[in-house]
Amino acid sequence: MYALFQTIDLALSIFTWILIGSAIFSWLYAFNVINSSNRFVAALGQFLYNVTEPVLRPIRRFMPDLGGIDISPIIVLLIIFFLRSFLWNSVYPLVA
Repeated sequence: MYALFQTIDLALSIFTWILIGSAIFSWLYAFNVINSSNRFVAALGQFLYNVTEPVLRPIRRFMPDLGGIDISPIIVLLIIFFLRSFLWNSVYPLVA
């Protein structure tokens, strides 16, 4: 059972880093720091978009318009933090 909880925790941790990478990539892209015509950069951006957008899109629908500021990644990070804490502090002690 411990292995299952560790695997879920690892998946949430990896998604956290992908989400942070996607946010940094979007800032670099928006401020034209990276070359968007580079094939590697375009492929990396498409990968990050495809992985994070299904999670971010439903949250963006409920968020008010903040004038170009997207706080949906912060909300997802808070949800992931809550899930990881809930998993280890509430669920795991009941099962173990």
